[in-house]
Amino acid sequence: MALGTVTASCELRFDTGRVCLDLLATTHPEERLDSVAVLRAWITGSGLVPADTALAHAGTSWLVAFRELRGQLVPLVRGRPSPGVPAYDRALARVNELARAAPPAPRAVPGKDGALVRRLDGPPGGAALLAVVARDAVDLLTDPVARAGLRQCAGDNCPIVYVDTSRGRRRRWCSSEVCGNRERVARHRRRAALARA
Repeated sequence: MALGTVTASCELRFDTGRVCLDLLATTHPEERLDSVAVLRAWITGSGLVPADTALAHAGTSWLVAFRELRGQLVPLVRGRPSPGVPAYDRALARVNELARAAPPAPRAVPGKDGALVRRLDGPPGGAALLAVVARDAVDLLTDPVARAGLRQCAGDNCPIVYVDTSRGRRRRWCSSEVCGNRERVARHRRRAALARA
């Protein structure tokens, strides 16, 4: 992907069940947050801000900060709780620190048709948006039910972690349309190869 281009909406994934996990998914199958424009698209697509929020003030420092938060989430989400392990403790301390900032203040305002719509009280700051993602991670990590629902995709070479809220907790893939479809196609090809042999 060329630097400065926005990925297609199908390339940015928002199907993990949590905004912090959606941020983690931006590394698969390759780095997705490769420009400020893509970060702006991710911030809007993830629902951190209303769709028509101007993010022109977002810059390279935001990109660095969101990638840094993403890196801190890896040992907290993908591994077992490991208090006392220095990397885990540092990551937890950093996420807690980022969660302390005030999130953007929402307001209800009349839209064009008179129905109330959500707007922000002003242009959101990078620290405020990071706080929303960090708070989501804190909520996830401290909620035993949500934590018990964490699954890693069963797709080949797919590291995406998602919250399984399916009936019976039997969801296998991060996305039935992406990894599930690949698995079904591979299974069909194996059966066809066996039938030919």
